[in-house]
Amino acid sequence: MLAHLSVHNYAIVEHLDLELARGMSVITGETGAGKSIMLDALGLALGDRADSGVVRPGADKADILASFDLDDIPEARTWLSERDLDNDGPCILRRVITSEGRSRGYINGAPCPLGDLKALGELLIDIHSQHEHQSLLKPDTHRRLLDEYAGSQELARQVQLAAQRWRQTRQELQRLTSTSDEQRARHQLLSYQLEELENLTLGDNELEQLEQEHKTLSNAEQLLGACRQVLDLCSESDAGNVLSALTASLNRLGAFSSQPGALGEASNLLASAQIQVEEAVGELNRFIDHFDADPQRQQILEERLDAIYTLARKHRIQPTELGELQQRLLEELEGLNADDQASERLTEELAAYARHYQEKASELSELRQQAAKHLADAVQIEMQSLGMPGGRFSIQLQGSSAEEPQPYGLEQVEFLVSANPGQPLKSLAKVASGGELSRISLAIQVITAQTSRVPTLVFDEVDVGIGGPTAEVVGQLLRRLGERGQVLTVTHLPQVAAQGHQHLFVHKQRGSEETRTAVTTLDTAQRVEEVARMLGGLDLTEESLQHARKMVASAQS
Repeated sequence: MLAHLSVHNYAIVEHLDLELARGMSVITGETGAGKSIMLDALGLALGDRADSGVVRPGADKADILASFDLDDIPEARTWLSERDLDNDGPCILRRVITSEGRSRGYINGAPCPLGDLKALGELLIDIHSQHEHQSLLKPDTHRRLLDEYAGSQELARQVQLAAQRWRQTRQELQRLTSTSDEQRARHQLLSYQLEELENLTLGDNELEQLEQEHKTLSNAEQLLGACRQVLDLCSESDAGNVLSALTASLNRLGAFSSQPGALGEASNLLASAQIQVEEAVGELNRFIDHFDADPQRQQILEERLDAIYTLARKHRIQPTELGELQQRLLEELEGLNADDQASERLTEELAAYARHYQEKASELSELRQQAAKHLADAVQIEMQSLGMPGGRFSIQLQGSSAEEPQPYGLEQVEFLVSANPGQPLKSLAKVASGGELSRISLAIQVITAQTSRVPTLVFDEVDVGIGGPTAEVVGQLLRRLGERGQVLTVTHLPQVAAQGHQHLFVHKQRGSEETRTAVTTLDTAQRVEEVARMLGGLDLTEESLQHARKMVASAQS
């Protein structure tokens, strides 16, 4: 429960420390005294949006601190433990807003994003405002209230998530299949082109070798003629050849027994030249002996080269780039095959998400069907006590006509009401007046609050438009809720104020230069005076005091 609220420099509040207890605490005061300011400040501690305008004029920052006892809120304790924010004492939420508009949030002294304050706050407090009945005109509100009453919020979240995943998967599948015709055509082309390249089976350095061999065969006659001419010059010419000249030269120089250094070196070089010429002659003879100028081989080479050049021209690349082209086409084809596999996988996932959605949505529908009758009966009973005798209330579950999974489930939820006997059930927006809508809203809030796991409930002037005996019934309903936890009620009705277990009075303190808001916890005598003031105005009479004493005593008994 909310144990302590501390507000500093917020709006017209300079400093406020408020101790709160279990049961029903009523908050009263004159219009404009700042009753709702307290709840607005509490909302900031729970993660509501704020701006620099909330800072009290002349102050540099507003500081709001709310302390909660978590003994009856194991979900909140678990939430804190999962984030290493738990401690042995109370849970303290703090919000600081500077005059420049900057905002900081803290949980148990640790800085945190506002989203964490809001998430934790939803486990701690449930706030019902006087304007909440306006949201009753929206089908989304009907569905949310029914799911809260049925205790199926988590299941509803799973249904919404399943529908979202199904939709995302379908969009991805549509993206892949939207170009399927184009991809199939591209796949066929790549397969054909790769088959041509694979059939070519162009080896490493094969092109260079083929071109060299073709060049050799093309110049066979000239080449053989040149080789024979060189052999003739080197060793076979009768008129003189290189080898005979080298041999004669070596014999001439070898006739001298002692040779100077230069002549010896010249003899060595001539001997080396003789050896190299002999080796060259041997190589030329071997080339001539093994050279095969087969015309069929030349034709084979020309056909092979023509196939390579033709395929290169077809792709508008150099013949040496055919290997790189084959690798690129293979990678692109593998990518298209991966898309095909992804499409198959997404198709399977889409079917799985649809089955999961159907399973969860059907489970949710069963819970809604069971809870709708109970909630409608309970609200209808409260309507009778709230000054709408003969009024009827019903919850219609209309199956959705959509073929694809919807985030709200398999049906739309709509609240129907008949405010007067004999009138048919119609939607709230068509039949309920402002006052009737307020009372119906209050009846729904009271009933749904009874099933809430949140131990602290706040009602901010939800009794607007209600008076007389109905107001007393409202007070009794809120007191009954307070007996199972903690209820904070801002009210203008004496019948409701008299029902509180505690009474907080909000008033203004006017100084010479500024006005401040203060809160006082009233004792029994002060409560009687405040209830009397609410009954008869500023001038207290013995009759109003006597009536107030009776109301307070009756409520406490």
